[in-house]
Amino acid sequence: MENEKIIRTTIYAGQQPTDAMVKEIEMAAERTPTPDEDAPELSIEQYAEMAEIARNRRAKRVKPVLSLRISQDTLEKAKATGKGYTDFLSRLLDNAINDPELVAKSL
Repeated sequence: MENEKIIRTTIYAGQQPTDAMVKEIEMAAERTPTPDEDAPELSIEQYAEMAEIARNRRAKRVKPVLSLRISQDTLEKAKATGKGYTDFLSRLLDNAINDPELVAKSL
């Protein structure tokens, strides 16, 4: 492994890899990973812990679907912000609900 040379190549969008690149990728896919001091082999318990962390993170990212009535004017203004306006509205609501003055003003 210490005799192996690291080769870095950038492949741009739309660019096809050369035959040599494909061969190198195939050879790398066949190699068995070798744990070392920088990347030790993980125990079953560590894998389980990582899996639990991943499940919790995914669960936090899931956003429930909500039907909400808003004025036509508000919808048009939101759509005018461009693609992804629903994400924009979600962030706007997150910020607004965390602002006590704005919450009090809106009640």
